[in-house]
Amino acid sequence: MAPSRTGRLDDQVPFLARLEHQERVALLELGRPMKYSPRSVLVHQDEPSTHVVVILAGWTKVTRSTVNGYEALLALRGPGDVIGEASAVSGRPRSATVTALGKVEAVTIESGRFLGHLAEFPASSLQLLSLIGDRTQASDRRRVEQGALGVRQRLSLLLLELSRTHGVQDAEGVRLTSGLSQHELAGAVGASREAVARLLKELRERDVVRTSRRGLVIVRPVQLRRIAGGE
Repeated sequence: MAPSRTGRLDDQVPFLARLEHQERVALLELGRPMKYSPRSVLVHQDEPSTHVVVILAGWTKVTRSTVNGYEALLALRGPGDVIGEASAVSGRPRSATVTALGKVEAVTIESGRFLGHLAEFPASSLQLLSLIGDRTQASDRRRVEQGALGVRQRLSLLLLELSRTHGVQDAEGVRLTSGLSQHELAGAVGASREAVARLLKELRERDVVRTSRRGLVIVRPVQLRRIAGGE
């Protein structure tokens, strides 16, 4: 059952979760199964739109590169998410690159077939419009945070968000499973890798987080929330 329109529908609610069973089945039957290895690219920035990708398992990162080589991390997309939908609808080139963080299973659907599905199932069109609107609002919110908050607060907010969406509890605390590098964390908060490295060092010294080859662990989430709040 798709979530109620009066419920919380934000950019964290994937496309498939918004559709009724009949709509989901009809959509997935239009495509072909695909498997992607870690760090392989699902779609490339600026390439023509030929298909959309519906993720069934695994996680990806959405990035956009600038002419000077800076790479911004725009979002993480996982099971149930659709990729390339905006380009399919507008006919414009891809606005970002999507890369597998680990093993990814997906269904690729030719753009014409995807648009045909939207014409046949108006409810799917409305849910896609809702999703695009939610993603736009989330992007606007992040832009406001970029301008209003310092890097320390932005990084703390990002780590807290990752702990909710990509965190598992273990003996030390909440271990992040996203596998993002310092470079990718920097791209997500609009800062340099050096600035993020310094802040992580500060957080380690205060025993707020711990880092190792196994990844980053949030040890004191309450303190991290205080930092995010400007304390």
